[in-house]
Amino acid sequence: MINAMDIVLATKNRKKAEEMGRIFDGYDVRFITLDSFPGCPDVEEDGKTFRANSLKKARAVSAFTGRPAIADDSGLEVMALGRAPGVYSARYAGEGATDSLNVRKLLQEMKGLEGEDRAARFVCCLALVLPDGHHKTFTGYVYGSIGKKEKGSNGFGYDPLFYPEGHDRTFAEMTAPEKDAMSHRGRALKKLHQYLITLPQSKS
Repeated sequence: MINAMDIVLATKNRKKAEEMGRIFDGYDVRFITLDSFPGCPDVEEDGKTFRANSLKKARAVSAFTGRPAIADDSGLEVMALGRAPGVYSARYAGEGATDSLNVRKLLQEMKGLEGEDRAARFVCCLALVLPDGHHKTFTGYVYGSIGKKEKGSNGFGYDPLFYPEGHDRTFAEMTAPEKDAMSHRGRALKKLHQYLITLPQSKS
């Protein structure tokens, strides 16, 4: 098993950082946020897949900081919409869109869709890049459906619309531990953890 590893978390999203920190609680990993590296350049997320975006961000942050870096790209895919909003989830209603605007657009796009046509999944792809260039990606999914109106005040993004399979509450109606136990990010992080504990100490 590796010793404690300092990893730069390539995000300025406070809620996302908190979520990842909760899921990794008790693990021998310490996250350093980008706030500790104010000169780190922004990375344009112009990839066509979640994997491409996460790898691009992690490579840039690791190169700048000289430390291992983790980046994630995640979003919602609605099958009946050709897997939209997909990689555009955070800006579905346009650049700089708020969660509220994105949710409103999704509900409008899904107007009239019923039953199985409201099937969706959350996707999270995590990329780990080490200073020597070694990299690995880990993907987690959670399947469910999109409700017709927002419910709940927890979480962020599309959480107030998303009902995970087998549940009658949205992610936004669940407590943080409840969501973490089944979330797409939580599942990707579990895969990441299993990988980290196999790394030789020389790569830490």
